Amino acid sequence: MFFCVALIAGSLAGLSLLNQPQDNNKQSTSAVTTTAVAAVALRHGFDLPPPNETRYVKNEVLLDIPTHVPDATLDRIAARHAMTRLETVKVNATGRTLHRWRIDSSRSVRQAIMRLSREQIISGAGPNYLYTLEQDSPGFLSNDHYAPRKLQLSDVHRIATGDGVLIALIDTKVDAAHRDLAGVIAENIELLDAQSKPHAHATGMAGAIAGVAPRARLLAIHVFAINKSSTLELIRAVDLATQRGARIINMSFGGPHDPRLRDTLAAASRQGIILIAAAGNGGAKSPPQFPGAYPNVIAVTATDVADRLFKHANRGNYIAVAAPGVDVFAPAPGDAYQLSTGTSIAAAEVSGVAALVIERNPSLKPAAVRKILMDTAKDLGPKGHDRDYGAGLVNVPQALDWSGR
Repeated sequence: MFFCVALIAGSLAGLSLLNQPQDNNKQSTSAVTTTAVAAVALRHGFDLPPPNETRYVKNEVLLDIPTHVPDATLDRIAARHAMTRLETVKVNATGRTLHRWRIDSSRSVRQAIMRLSREQIISGAGPNYLYTLEQDSPGFLSNDHYAPRKLQLSDVHRIATGDGVLIALIDTKVDAAHRDLAGVIAENIELLDAQSKPHAHATGMAGAIAGVAPRARLLAIHVFAINKSSTLELIRAVDLATQRGARIINMSFGGPHDPRLRDTLAAASRQGIILIAAAGNGGAKSPPQFPGAYPNVIAVTATDVADRLFKHANRGNYIAVAAPGVDVFAPAPGDAYQLSTGTSIAAAEVSGVAALVIERNPSLKPAAVRKILMDTAKDLGPKGHDRDYGAGLVNVPQALDWSGR
């Protein structure tokens, strides 16, 4: 039986890499001018949040500081800026050392970054952005489990099952004891509270991947508390997946553009890891959602039983392909089941498809996998690649045929 992912969270629109929204807050001309001048004066690596962006921890900043700087020096800098050092993370994928500091004064994140830019020993600073799971309201269980039919899994599994391909699932906590996930979870990694309960989103996500690639192995990384995670936590998860040897990373979440997350994902891609993310559930007018909108990430949108686009799906040129994502049958914690809707479930299915492709041809690079998925997709909507469906609905048999050539 085929199981897919639950999308449980309302979506948040992402920010464009190139276009930042105008500030709608009423400010004096002098205040706007001061902000603009300060932004221009910032050194490279110091990134202010866009004026209307609110999705970040309000009293924290992330700092890039060389590893050789002594703790005593860092303590003096922190004291000078009325800040507290909370955490230091070495990111192996990029060679960076990131520091999470708390702002103990009434300064805003924007003001703190501007002041920190004067410290020459600090090489960069930015907000600790917040990301949410891409989820939609669950539906009612029915007997029409159309997704396996759309993906032609009964035929596909005679050819490939994703045998041994390691897929990192960056999400909430998976119910590894669910009967439909027996033998699927290679490792459960707790980056948050190990005592927390399994969550429907991650459990459904794991089921979606396993339904498409039943012999794949899942590296389940628990990094979302309910439905939120931060830049630093996500970077830790991606870096961990890279170190563990994952071939695919599934990211059914979205949020703002962040240069540090972007660089970590780019480093993972250079190491041959296929990156797959939900396109977003913000609707036709939503800005791009990240990480899906990064160029080395395969962004997936959702369609229904009639190949119609999920009405709340993001649109944009960054969308690569579509997969079933409306009222899809999925496992839930406690050996239960649910129907799930949104781009999150579609992304998980495509992660399973990528595992099938990799099983057929383990030497394929991420760019080659993207090309295969897009070149073999069933065209939907306007002819050719479009902002709604991308290249179209994934065609699993053809993708496997092309991957073996």
